[in-house]
Amino acid sequence: MTLHRLAAAIALTLTGATPALAHSAERGFVLLLPTGFVMVGGALVVLMTFAVVSVLPEQLFHQVADTHQPIAPVPAWLAPAISLMSAGVLGLLIWVGLTGPRDPLANLLPLTIWSLWWVVIVLLHSVFGNLWAALNPFTGPYALFRRLSHRPRAPLLHFPDRLAYVPALLIFAAFAWFQLVFPGPEDPTKLAFVVATYAVLTLAAVCLFGPAAWLGKADPFAIFLAQLGAAAPLTASSRRGLALHLPGAGLLALPPLPLAGTLFVLLTLSCIAFDGFANTYLWLASAGVNPLEFPGRTAMMGVNSLGLAGAFVLLSLSYATTVSLGWLWAGRPSALSRLLGHFVYTLIPISIAFHFAHYLSGTLVNLQYLALALNDPFRGGANLLGLGDADVTTSFQNTAAGALALFTAQTSAIISGHVIAIAVAHAIALRLGLARTATLKLEAPFAAFMVLYTAFGLWLLAVPAIS
Repeated sequence: MTLHRLAAAIALTLTGATPALAHSAERGFVLLLPTGFVMVGGALVVLMTFAVVSVLPEQLFHQVADTHQPIAPVPAWLAPAISLMSAGVLGLLIWVGLTGPRDPLANLLPLTIWSLWWVVIVLLHSVFGNLWAALNPFTGPYALFRRLSHRPRAPLLHFPDRLAYVPALLIFAAFAWFQLVFPGPEDPTKLAFVVATYAVLTLAAVCLFGPAAWLGKADPFAIFLAQLGAAAPLTASSRRGLALHLPGAGLLALPPLPLAGTLFVLLTLSCIAFDGFANTYLWLASAGVNPLEFPGRTAMMGVNSLGLAGAFVLLSLSYATTVSLGWLWAGRPSALSRLLGHFVYTLIPISIAFHFAHYLSGTLVNLQYLALALNDPFRGGANLLGLGDADVTTSFQNTAAGALALFTAQTSAIISGHVIAIAVAHAIALRLGLARTATLKLEAPFAAFMVLYTAFGLWLLAVPAIS
């Protein structure tokens, strides 16, 4: 009788079990590695990079900046057509979100938004340049609207220059809160409502202010992806084919950002960093939560909202303090606001590295779910891709070799991002035309900040966490 009860209890437990965290086993293997050596080694690599770039000929960095010529990944004549297709796909995805399966792992909308778009497409920008200039679903409908209505090219309203980047800062903050704090960002219905609201408001703003003004100064995703695209080593065009540049070289051609633009870049990096930190045992314990009995997002909304805001404030203060110290030590060589708005571009390669490292494991699993959802979008027995009864596998995360491969890719990305950031910072500092000693004084505090941030990023990969 006891065995029957035990069997019934086990069956009931398995039936009501929730899906396991995709890379929990991987995290377990990583905890067995000598990660302290990895953190120290990564920090030393970044420190050595600072020492090396400091003695390289200055002309080398000037040549890199002068010879870099950004190339549009998509021809201008083709961009409106691609945008119209993107608009159609977005409308279809919203419809699927409202009418398709309720399971987020079977519905195309959350899988496309959170895995394909926010991870894969975002990271492709760091390789091929600003693809979103053509992929965005707003410029094509705007061009069609203007042609059908016979409206002049001039926008209906002028976007105030003093408000540049302010809408982007506010919209991205709301997006980050929805993604990282809100209890149901993957719920198809809720996500469909949010995406539809954003799409309608953005299209209206583009029609009012024009695509150049709104997408260039106010839309957070167009701005963020353009900044990532500027750091890309590979660009392409139909006329010139592929062109290879040093990673991050395109950032040198960007003008200094105003205060709101500087804060925007800091916000994008602080959000991804907090996303990793919010899952650690350290953060949960500080909030009075037992990591082994995680109560869910709803119970953590208040503390995570404060944590998200605190991460932004902490990173902003750290960045401003670091740059200000170098500026003072070097003898105040230029306007501090200009220096802050220029040096912040060095954080773009780090943002790319964090994006890759943080989402790698989960995306490798979710892309499999995406393929199955495409194969049978409404769970009606369709077999559009011929996948049949294929299953999602996470076995590559459950072995020491697989976990080591993932951890190696993640740590390599973090270290490489900071190395590129150091080189970009040196190139920016050289543009001030200072003596070598003054240049080193200007960069030294920032280099120390980079070393510490490298160690922090590697620590996030290795520390015990719930996911």
